[in-house]
Amino acid sequence: MPRAKPAIATIGAAVALCAAAAMLLAESTPQSAAASAEARAVAFLSIEVPRWPAENRCFSCHNNGDAARALYAAIRHGREVAPAALADTYDWLRRPDAWDDNALGESFSDTVLARIQFAGALVSAIEAGHDDARPALERAAVLVSSDQREDGSWRLDSSGSIGSPATYGTSLATWAALRALRADDPGRHTGAIVRGGHWLRAREVTTVLEAASVVLGLGRDTDGGAGAQRQRCLRLIVDGEAPSGGWGAYLTSRTEPFDTALVVLALRPLLDAPELLAPTLTPDRTRALVSRGRAFLLTEQLDDGSWVETTRPPGQQSYAQYVSTTGWATLALLETADLP
Repeated sequence: MPRAKPAIATIGAAVALCAAAAMLLAESTPQSAAASAEARAVAFLSIEVPRWPAENRCFSCHNNGDAARALYAAIRHGREVAPAALADTYDWLRRPDAWDDNALGESFSDTVLARIQFAGALVSAIEAGHDDARPALERAAVLVSSDQREDGSWRLDSSGSIGSPATYGTSLATWAALRALRADDPGRHTGAIVRGGHWLRAREVTTVLEAASVVLGLGRDTDGGAGAQRQRCLRLIVDGEAPSGGWGAYLTSRTEPFDTALVVLALRPLLDAPELLAPTLTPDRTRALVSRGRAFLLTEQLDDGSWVETTRPPGQQSYAQYVSTTGWATLALLETADLP
């Protein structure tokens, strides 16, 4: 589907009000480069998240999954988000039993991916203070768990390629699925979590995208298998950084907003557990990597608050990848806003 700019007149008064509130937020935010970038990204997503269901009469993994997750993260970090931006999405997320009957748009239809991405947004809603969504997460976690393969991974219909902002790929999907199960109840999903962990430890990682995904999936696990795999992934991330900062999917591919955002998101939690970085990285070197990644994202942001979509192969047009890329980049800026 060709990328399109917002068409507020076609959405209705509620979304128009949302857009106006978001733009006022952007104008009132302190004018440091990072704060202004965050505000513009939140303003953009506050328009785009409700736009898809309003215009297409269905909910999408990119708008109401990835992008909604970024808006919930903004709320968790104390940023103001207009209520109209997430009202319909939140009602949808609390109805997991309806997810499989939803039209997923024109690009692709993958119920496994939809369950994972909607469950991820539901987790973020709870993290943002919506405790009343926990019963819905319990039902969503059952759906997600049922899609796990025998080898412990979550494979998608669209995962024949390396993966992308909207299509994930196996490693990122496995991390996202495990995130939902852990957020629901680790005890209730012990078997699935253990199998997923075994898969992450055994995965032969050859790309930056997979390295970042596996680091996210391993979390703060400290067993020998997790430690060895984490170090392999960190070495690949270090080797894959471009001279000016930023990462692409492969060691030698051009830098992309999505891949850079994913690396930044993978490295940030390790700064709170520096013992997991050694011997490949030190906290100071990790902060420098994150700082250069943030700088790349700030440089690449468009005037309207979005980022050019990361696609496989690069240089294509895709509305789904456009919105998801912006969601991932926004998340990366929000999660590292506390760093100098």
